Amino acid sequence: MNLELICQKTCQLTVEVGQFLKAELGKVKRQDIEHKQLNHLVSYVDKSAEQQLIDGLSAFLPEAAFLAEEETVAYEKKDWQWIIDPLDGTTNFLHQLPFFAISIALQYQNETVLGVVHEVNNQETFYSWKGSDQAFLNQRAIRVSTTDSIAQSLLATGFPYYDFEQMDAYLQMIKPLMLGTRGLRRLGSAALDLAYVACGRFDGYFEYSLSPWDVAGGAFIVQQAGGVVSDFSGENNFIHGREIIAGTPLIHQHLLDSTLKYFK
Repeated sequence: MNLELICQKTCQLTVEVGQFLKAELGKVKRQDIEHKQLNHLVSYVDKSAEQQLIDGLSAFLPEAAFLAEEETVAYEKKDWQWIIDPLDGTTNFLHQLPFFAISIALQYQNETVLGVVHEVNNQETFYSWKGSDQAFLNQRAIRVSTTDSIAQSLLATGFPYYDFEQMDAYLQMIKPLMLGTRGLRRLGSAALDLAYVACGRFDGYFEYSLSPWDVAGGAFIVQQAGGVVSDFSGENNFIHGREIIAGTPLIHQHLLDSTLKYFK
């Protein structure tokens, strides 16, 4: 299996689907928006983009199954599996905030072997594949930052918008981080938060109440760029475990110490 070639084709596909997303920006009417659950929005744009991705990826790798956010294709258990989010940052998109992305991961027997995150508005494609010793942004090699102290770090997180069960722990954790870092950012796309960790724009990132398609591609890219990724317990259940920490080795450890303290 030529993963590098598949990665190149996947990147090109995300650029093409991204053009569709950008063309639809500002066109979605209120009556076109569905509420899957509290503050969890979807429109015809998400579904159409997902179908375009499925059609394209199926041509590259016909034997692969799909785990897709909008469930436009039935899930099957196979050795090869694509995990895709056609529009990570739907709420941003619907409010015409230019911060949203396409996120794709490919797994073989539950191991991620390829990741692509395409930021639509600035035409930035982050990617890597198993067998490469690095990650890339638009053909340029990227690495996580060299920040060597939490005080000098810039962090990203996500505010819960429907799952408030751990809100108290979350608020307790962010207070010392607000006081002891250069700042916290909540941009509204987990895939891009991870991509920005991979290229050194953010030093670390943490969030809970996530789905596999939010993080699978970006987490792999962070690891390929020299970063560390785990769940809130320091284990590897960050794709299906609904919680994630990512960052440089030093910043990851600091965030892990915090989640171990505040999240029980």
